[in-house]
Amino acid sequence: MKYNVNISEISAEMLLGHLYPELAGQWKARYAGTFYRNYNRDVLEVYEDEPTVVLSRDGFLQLLPKGLLTTEEDAWRAREQADQEQQRIHLLQDAFLPFDTYWFNRKLQVELQVSEMLCTKLDYLLKTYFGFDMAAEPNAYVRQAAVLLPFVRNKRGDFSFIQELLSTLVHCRTEMTVGRYSNTDTTVSWVPKVQLDLLVEGLSAEEYCRLQKELAPLYAFIREWLVPMEVVCFFGIREHGAHQRVDERLTLNYNTELNENR
Repeated sequence: MKYNVNISEISAEMLLGHLYPELAGQWKARYAGTFYRNYNRDVLEVYEDEPTVVLSRDGFLQLLPKGLLTTEEDAWRAREQADQEQQRIHLLQDAFLPFDTYWFNRKLQVELQVSEMLCTKLDYLLKTYFGFDMAAEPNAYVRQAAVLLPFVRNKRGDFSFIQELLSTLVHCRTEMTVGRYSNTDTTVSWVPKVQLDLLVEGLSAEEYCRLQKELAPLYAFIREWLVPMEVVCFFGIREHGAHQRVDERLTLNYNTELNENR
């Protein structure tokens, strides 16, 4: 699966809430102004040790009328004395920092509550309509794939999608081979066959067996929800392009196979 995600459109509340949930309510928020928004993402800088976040948004200072804090004469003098004006701006930004910080942390708390509600809604939907209990599922691969259950009606039988799904979850390339399957010696009657091989390099025999065991629940999940009943689907782990040598490590069905000559 490939998603075209523009990170510049992710709000600071959502980003920081997921990356630093332990710092919720502790952020200092400095607003640099919406001028920067046309060129940068929402979050300009993050200092997690302080913690402080610099945003490309207008704070309370930018929202006040121009003549409230400065007069036209002050503005004219500011053009002549830019350094002094910048110092005054920094002082004013520090003066409004508590207001901006309070408002940002309030929005961050709301974002966390909304995210929690959406997760609860998804868990309820999966359990009620699909009979899948996310909290009771021990396999991490299956939990990640389960969020796609509301869309299986449109994805069942889409083996290109299944191939991308495996590559995304296991973080490796995947090869797909389409053919025919028959449990007899002839091909008079057959059903479609799809072989999906995960290309993982350099596994020992123990690592190969452990990965096969970890992925077995995911294979079963995919067969149940995404593979049509008239298709036979096989999964495997391969070391792509490995040269078989007797004096090196060999794992059957991984980097070596037996060929029967008749």
